[in-house]
Amino acid sequence: MNVVFLGAPGAGKGTQAATVATELKLAHIATGDMFRAVLKQETELALQAKSYMEKGLLVPDDVTIQMVLERISAPDCEKGVIFDGFPRNLNQAKALDEALTGQSQSIDDVVYIKVSEEELLERLSGRWICRKCQTPYHEKNNPPRIAGKCDRCGGELYQRADDNIDTIKERLQVFFAETSPLIDYYTQAEKLLEVNGEGDVDEIKGRILKALNSK
Repeated sequence: MNVVFLGAPGAGKGTQAATVATELKLAHIATGDMFRAVLKQETELALQAKSYMEKGLLVPDDVTIQMVLERISAPDCEKGVIFDGFPRNLNQAKALDEALTGQSQSIDDVVYIKVSEEELLERLSGRWICRKCQTPYHEKNNPPRIAGKCDRCGGELYQRADDNIDTIKERLQVFFAETSPLIDYYTQAEKLLEVNGEGDVDEIKGRILKALNSK
C-alpha cells in the first residue's frame, strides 16, 4: 500500500502522515528527512544529491526519484509507505508513477488534507519549532507545557523567519499553483481522497483512516 499525503504548509500533513503510518504499520518517508540523511552518506547517489544541496540548489527530479526508489527498497517498506513531501508537482508525480510501474508498484491513494487559507494563516503565524528535534508547537492550538521549551527534548523553541503573514501568503500561493494540477491528476486517476483538515488532531486522523478504509 503506497499513499501520498498532500497538504498546504500548516495543514498538519507531516503530523498526520507520521501518526497514520504508525497506525497502519507503513513506513513514513518524509523527503526532508531523506535529504538530511543523505548528507551523512557517501554513496554515489548521495554524493550526487549533495553536490546540488551544498550549492543551495534543488535536487533534480531524476535524482530525487532514484533516492525515493532506493529508500522504498528497504525492509521497513515491505508493507508499503506514506510519502510526505513528495511529489510536489505534476512532473514529479508522473516520474514517480513511471518509476513505480517499473517496479510493479503504484500509488494506491492520495490523501489531500484541505484547510481554509484563513485557518492556515492563523496556524502558521503562531507556529514555534524545536531547534533540536524539529517538533512543532502552536501558541494557541498546541502550546508547550513550559513556554519556550520543547516537551520532548527540552530544546529551545523558535519561530521561523518566514512565518510572517506576507511571506506565508506568498508560500501558500506557490503551493496552490503547484498543487492544483497535481490534485487534478490524481482526481482523474480516481486516487484522490479529500479530507477536512480542520479540528482536533485525533479527529482529523480518524477522518483520514475512514477515507482510506472506505477504499
